[in-house]
Amino acid sequence: MIPKNHPRYQSLLLRDKVKNAFKEGYLADSGMIAHGRGETFDYLLGEQTTTPAKEAMKASVCKLLLAENPVLSVNGNTTALVIDEIIDLAKELNAKIEINLFYRTEERVNIITKMFKDRGYEDILGGNTEELLNIDGIKNPRSTASPEGIYKSDVVLVPLEDGDRAEILVEHGKEIITIDLNPLSRTAQMSTITIVDNIVRAIPFMIQTTKEYKNKDKKELKLIVDNFNNKENLKKSLNEFKIKEIK
Repeated sequence: MIPKNHPRYQSLLLRDKVKNAFKEGYLADSGMIAHGRGETFDYLLGEQTTTPAKEAMKASVCKLLLAENPVLSVNGNTTALVIDEIIDLAKELNAKIEINLFYRTEERVNIITKMFKDRGYEDILGGNTEELLNIDGIKNPRSTASPEGIYKSDVVLVPLEDGDRAEILVEHGKEIITIDLNPLSRTAQMSTITIVDNIVRAIPFMIQTTKEYKNKDKKELKLIVDNFNNKENLKKSLNEFKIKEIK
């Protein structure tokens, strides 16, 4: 039991979720390392959503609302931290959700599938291995994609993504939105839009933004997207990191 008055309460709560996901069998051990790495960057951000992150999320929501076949890609970490929020975002966007794991096993896929279905989301994609198609150029297990999801998508939200797949998906003509606390990562650099924020803050912000934006005129949404520059936003995000002086 983590005491609520602990100065690192929220951070420890997230660690506990990730640890339990590993114990329950749907998160690879490397997923815990990835979480710890992201936690370090979040400390340097002051564990707050920055103005550049909000700008990136607004542009992302607009791009997803304009998409013909938007897909939200989920892995073990995303499921552990924001499964309910991902379902809510998908419903607001009228987007699909697809399971995509770097360390893919049938056990992990089955557990994640059941978790979504237990919450009333029956249309989860990526669970049937026999139906999956391969995306040329990706040299790891994440090369597979659902024929109704990522394979034919135009815009994909890939939170907590790996850089090689992001790069290849862009080369295949897809627009990639990622949530990555490290603005210097390959994923952040290769994606169409990079949200430098903690996923537990980002997804709720995107849900609220979607509710506000989904009835806007498409021309207005497109203008927001056209005025967003990912490289410039990444530079602004990098400037938000605060290194405290040792006294």
